[in-house]
Amino acid sequence: MTITPYALAAKAWPFEEARRIIERLGNKKPAKGYVLFETGYGPSGLPHIGTFGEVVRTTMVRQAFQCLSDIPTRLFAFSDDMDGLRKVPTNIPNREIVAQHLGKPLTSIPDPFQKYESFGHHNNARLRSFLDSFGFEYEFQSATDWYKSGRFDKALLAVLAKYQEIMDIMLPSLREERQQTYSPFLPLCQKTGRVLQVPVLEHDVKAGTIIYQSEDGEKVETPVTGGRCKLQWKPDWAMRWHALHVDYEMSGKDLIPSVKLATDICQVLGSIPPVSLSYELFLDENGEKISKSRGNGLSVEEWLSYAPPESLALYMYQKPRTAKRLYFDVIPKAVDEYLDFSEKFPTEPAAAQLENPVWHIHNGQAPKQGVTLHFSILLNLVNVCNTEDKQVLWGFISRYAQGATPHTAPFLDKLIGYAIAYYRDRVKPHKKYRLATDMEKAAITDLRLSLEGLTKGATSEQIQTSFYDVGKRHAFPDLRAWFKILYEILLGQEQGPRWGTFVAIYGLSETIKLLRQAENGQKIG
Repeated sequence: MTITPYALAAKAWPFEEARRIIERLGNKKPAKGYVLFETGYGPSGLPHIGTFGEVVRTTMVRQAFQCLSDIPTRLFAFSDDMDGLRKVPTNIPNREIVAQHLGKPLTSIPDPFQKYESFGHHNNARLRSFLDSFGFEYEFQSATDWYKSGRFDKALLAVLAKYQEIMDIMLPSLREERQQTYSPFLPLCQKTGRVLQVPVLEHDVKAGTIIYQSEDGEKVETPVTGGRCKLQWKPDWAMRWHALHVDYEMSGKDLIPSVKLATDICQVLGSIPPVSLSYELFLDENGEKISKSRGNGLSVEEWLSYAPPESLALYMYQKPRTAKRLYFDVIPKAVDEYLDFSEKFPTEPAAAQLENPVWHIHNGQAPKQGVTLHFSILLNLVNVCNTEDKQVLWGFISRYAQGATPHTAPFLDKLIGYAIAYYRDRVKPHKKYRLATDMEKAAITDLRLSLEGLTKGATSEQIQTSFYDVGKRHAFPDLRAWFKILYEILLGQEQGPRWGTFVAIYGLSETIKLLRQAENGQKIG
C-alpha cells in the first residue's frame, strides 16, 4: 500500500493505534525485519463472533500501519491448542470419546467429528476456514507445533531462569489456596499424556528441568523444553510475546489484569511488551454480558444469515472501546449505515476517506456497490408485497431504478435475499397491525386524495411533501406521531421507512390501495 501524507493526521482509531506502534519502534525496522501483529484463539470451542472481531480489528490497524510505514508486516493467528481440555463441549458429537481424554492437550484428543487427527486439529481447521471465508491475510500458528518443535525452548529456559521473579509477579494475583500449588510450568505426564496442575518442588536452571510431584505421589524430573512442559496461560502469553517479538495484540476489557501480569513478565524476560488495545465486550439486548455458555449472544453465522459481512465489519469497527449491544435488532441499522458510508466514499476528499469506515473495511479499495436501497426499505417492501420471491420484488425495484437488475446490481440482489430472510424470521412473527380510529381515517382519506392528485411520475420528494402536508393539516402532536400511526396501521410496526422513497418504489397506485383498506376499516395484515 502507498504511504500517504493524509494518514499522518488521520484521526480514525486504527491510525491512532498504528502511530502507537511506530512510536514503540522508534520508527525503525525491528531486528526480526517486520512488525508482528498477533491474535489468539482458544480452540476448545469453534470460532465465534469475538474471534472475527479481534482479527478484523487487528487487520484494520495493520492496514493503517502500512499507510504510515514501509516496514513489512505479518499477522499471526495463534492457536493455544496445547491447552488441556477441562470439560466436554456440549455442541459436539461423540462426547463420550472426548470425555475419556479430559486434561490432555487438545491436539492429543481424538476428533469427535472423525475428520482430523485430533480435536485441536479439527477446530484449527475450522478457524482457518472461518478466517479464509472473509479473505483475511494471516499466518496460522499452532502452540503444539511451537512447543514440540523446540522453537519455544530458548524462551522456556528464560522463564526457568526467572522462575522466582515470575512467581513473585503471579502469586499476589492468586487466591491463597491456589498460591500453595502454583507454578508457571505445567508438565505433561509421560504416563497419561495429561497436562498436570501439580506442585513444582524444585527447578534446576543449569539442567533445564523441574521436579514435580505426580498425581500418584511420585517425584518426577522433566525438561521444560521439547514439548514436555507448557506454561500457565498468563506466563505463556508473556513468553509468546517475548519469543515471537510481538509488536501488537488487542484483547477484551475483561483481560486487562491479565495483560498487566503478562506485561510485567515479558519485561522480566527482557523484552518490550507489545502495544495493546483493550476493547469493550458485547452486551445482549438487556445490557448483560454475552456468554457462550448462556447462549445469549449472536453468532457470526446468525448475522451472516441476514446481512453481508461488510455490515458486521462495520459494527466491529465502530467505537471498539465502547460496550455495544449485539442482538438481531442492530443488524438492519448496521447494513444501512454501511450503505450510507459506501455512498459517500467516492465523492469524499482523500483525507476524509481515511476517516470513513469503508476505507478500513475494504483496505482503501471500496467497491462500487451500484444501485442500493436501504435495508429498512427492502424489509418493508417484502412486508407489503407479502412475498419471498425475489423476482416479484425486483419488479417493483426496477420500476423505481430503471436499468437495475440482479446482473447489474448484484450487491442489491444479495440485500434483497437477506431482507427476505430477516423479515421472515425476525420481523413477521412480531407484526401487530391495528385499525385506524375515526380521526386517523380522516387523515388517511386526506392522504389518499393528495396522492391521487400527484402525477404518475411524481418524485419521492413530492410524495414525501404530501405526507408532511397532510400531517400538518390534522391534529397530531407532531409529524413523528403521524408517521408512527401510518407505520402501525399500514406496516404493523412502530418504526418504518421514509415514506416518499418507499411509495416511489412500491408504487402510487399500490399505496393508494393500502390507504383505501385502512379507510374502510380493514386490517392490513
